[in-house]
Amino acid sequence: MDAIAALRAKYLGQTDQASDADALEAVRLAALGKKGEISLKMRELGRMSAEERQVAGPALNALKSEIDAALKARRAALDDAALEARLKTEWLDVTLPGRPRPTGTIHPISQVMDELTAIFADMGFRVAEGPQIESDWYNFDALNIAPEHPARQEHDTFFMHRAPGDNRPPHVLRTHTSPVQIRAMQAQGAPIRVIAPGRVYRMDMDQTHTPMFHQVEGLAIDRDITMAQLKWTLEEFCRAFFEVDQVELRFRASHFPFTEPSAEVDIRCSWEGGQLRIGEGNDWMEILGSGMVHPHVLRAGGIDPDQW
Repeated sequence: MDAIAALRAKYLGQTDQASDADALEAVRLAALGKKGEISLKMRELGRMSAEERQVAGPALNALKSEIDAALKARRAALDDAALEARLKTEWLDVTLPGRPRPTGTIHPISQVMDELTAIFADMGFRVAEGPQIESDWYNFDALNIAPEHPARQEHDTFFMHRAPGDNRPPHVLRTHTSPVQIRAMQAQGAPIRVIAPGRVYRMDMDQTHTPMFHQVEGLAIDRDITMAQLKWTLEEFCRAFFEVDQVELRFRASHFPFTEPSAEVDIRCSWEGGQLRIGEGNDWMEILGSGMVHPHVLRAGGIDPDQW
């Protein structure tokens, strides 16, 4: 028992004196490792008599537990001391303001759409919306687009799949926002003044075209509306959108199935120095197509063209 007491005093003292994790590990190996003194004493129990084992066994087990507990307590104390020392050198002032994080900005297309909507809203136009997957009738027939028109071919339009045996005309990814005109006329009738901004889809895929792009359609129906009102509306829009006092538009006769008469619209501009300037210079830039709503389109929207 004197030997056990000596081991107890020896290793408890070394445990208290261990100044770091390496020194503490050395104490553990010397006491409790496979070749440690206490481990060797445990192996000697097999050579003892039954009476000796009854005395030495519990004492050695108690010593082993006590040394193990002391080692764990010392390890925790050393960890706490190391953490305290690190915190003294790596302190953080929680009263300081947080680091600013950059926030996202509105997408350029969304910004343009918002500006368009605001400008036309000031002129009395409201926003009308419609589905991006349209029926053949809304996308083509109601807009006076003939069956043989190139836009109705697969090389120009995305057609949706029909189940075998379903002979109905396939739906399409809308090729323009013009179908919204029909839906708005059917829902509201005349008079009406709306714009229809949104995504449209066409089989255009090259360096200057994308199969999905954005379009804004404008529709105004009332009694005695003429091309003069159309021209004024477009001029006022261009002044507001391009933020210039003077704009000059050029209307060129054209053909669209859904308008009669129809006109392409160019705006005077300058490309001097590689910079676009609106309202000055000797160049012209095509910006849109326009016209008076075709009588067939008015009828498709449920409006009498003889009255409006």
